Amino acid sequence: QVQLVESGGGSAQSGGSLRLSCAASGNTYGTNCMGWFRQAPGKEREGVARITSDGSTSYSDSVKGRFIISQDNAKNMLYLQMNSLKPEDTAMYYCAATLVRPVAVCHVRAYFPYWGQGTQVTVSS
Repeated sequence: QVQLVESGGGSAQSGGSLRLSCAASGNTYGTNCMGWFRQAPGKEREGVARITSDGSTSYSDSVKGRFIISQDNAKNMLYLQMNSLKPEDTAMYYCAATLVRPVAVCHVRAYFPYWGQGTQVTVSS
């Protein structure tokens, strides 16, 4: 089992920045693919970014160039640096983890069995 706890959400103005953190504990050696997801009220969940255990990253078109996903494997931490925030970034943000083989198939559409409780991000114009 893997436990995930997000933090760092809050309010920001359009154009501002926030940094989300996700602390992982438990059997983290059983995962090699982590992602950030978000869900706004009345909308489907969206995969925002993902990172593999060897550091390969990818982003959705909606955040590419503005968000940066990173990790500190020694500390079992996952981060999402969000810059140039827009009101449409307002959502509940979740981190998630999974194990995929080979690691190259790590994708936000993969099955993620482990999820955090979420942290709210609100961006005002």
